[in-house]
Amino acid sequence: MNLFKNITLLAGIGILSLSCSGDEESSYPPPAPPDPIGEVVGTAEIWATSGDQSKLLSKQSDIDIIDNSETDNPTIIINTSERYQEIAGFGAALTGSSAYLINNLAASQKTALLNDLFDLEDGIGISYVRMSIGASDFSLSDYTYNDLLQGEEDPNLTQFSIEEDEKHIVPVFRNILQIYPELGIMGSPWSAPAWMKTNHSLHGGSLSPEWYDVYANYFVNYIEAYAAHGISIDAITPQNEPLHVAGYPTMRMEAEAQAEFIKNSLGPAFEEEGINTKIIAYDHNFDVPQYPLSILEDEEANPYVDGIAFHAYAGNVSAMGTVHNAFPEKGLYFTEISGGEWATNFADNLKWNIKNILIGSTKNWSKTALFWNLALNENHGPTNNGCQDCRGVVTIASSGDIERNVEYYVIGHFSKFVRPGAHRIASTEFASSTNLSSVAFENVDESKVLVVLNESSSARNFSVKTGEGIFSTSIDPNSVVTIVWK
Repeated sequence: MNLFKNITLLAGIGILSLSCSGDEESSYPPPAPPDPIGEVVGTAEIWATSGDQSKLLSKQSDIDIIDNSETDNPTIIINTSERYQEIAGFGAALTGSSAYLINNLAASQKTALLNDLFDLEDGIGISYVRMSIGASDFSLSDYTYNDLLQGEEDPNLTQFSIEEDEKHIVPVFRNILQIYPELGIMGSPWSAPAWMKTNHSLHGGSLSPEWYDVYANYFVNYIEAYAAHGISIDAITPQNEPLHVAGYPTMRMEAEAQAEFIKNSLGPAFEEEGINTKIIAYDHNFDVPQYPLSILEDEEANPYVDGIAFHAYAGNVSAMGTVHNAFPEKGLYFTEISGGEWATNFADNLKWNIKNILIGSTKNWSKTALFWNLALNENHGPTNNGCQDCRGVVTIASSGDIERNVEYYVIGHFSKFVRPGAHRIASTEFASSTNLSSVAFENVDESKVLVVLNESSSARNFSVKTGEGIFSTSIDPNSVVTIVWK
């Protein structure tokens, strides 16, 4: 993970500068909307999370859908005939640290936690997970799948092994797949084996061109080794955060080098071996969109690239829209952001993440929205020389107690209701004066999902016009609601 968490950066992406819009407004709720006039033609279900934590993904009373279009409320219109990107899923990363903590829970606790995270009925239905290919800054140690003694080389990868992953990561994935067999998994390496690199170290350096073909086969071996355990890898990125180096496994990979690796080695290797795993380029911050654009502009690399992945530690989510506008046929994936002790206010985190990461990325064409560590302990670890104060989606204490953090509810408002295969659909915008924002989807079963965020310190009434009719409801201050109907 990129550790750009200084005050200037965090202010730049909004984590330290969040404030409730309209703090001077009255906190009294508005009058309840009048009883609608018209025939009831359906109902919508609604779940809410409030900034004061009085509601935490809590089911509310159903809403009547009325055959009538008259309302004085702020209103948006849903248009199911205008469809955008297909959704691959929502979730977080099963890092080595997360897998270690989960795997060491008592059997009953582990089952309960994984059901809470991945089961659709009893939990939040996480549907997509990222993992590191080898060690990251959240692993128990530095390692790759082909570590050798200094001066040794292994061009045929005869010593390739995922043995380290088989201790905790593979068992936890197998547990998860028993709950949700269709789980999407994306793999990202933090470093190639040291013997393939210019500095012969897992920390920093770059991939030596002489080993491009061998490193491509390293990805093939990784995918096949996981397949042997019944674990399918949906997508890979050639390098996590290729513009970042640090005192944990990292590797610099400039855009030109990544394009060369993809078009001359990785893409052809996948093609030759019949590997259907997607290749997703970049996998770094919003602030350098020219990097992924240059790869897609390469006519030989482009056909091998399914899409582009982004992180949110610098820049603006609109970068995803910029790439979409240039290459609308390519997929976009949001793959990493972390919470931490630098931002602990529940309401502020709820609003910032819903607006920028979930609504922001999906309205900028993302197929996924993934947070960083799925689980960390009460000491923000175990860490591997990386972030010392990051927060997991859940916290697993040494006692075995589990705390759901704000990220759990942020993910849940989407993952539980917007399922893989859904499409984002057209919806108009609320007036900016309302401090309401939203995004809409239609699932494969034709159920519609609307997520609405209220950044105001006052409750808001609003109405939604759909092909079925109109419904009206109220949203608490500093809150998010998810509404589902057919």
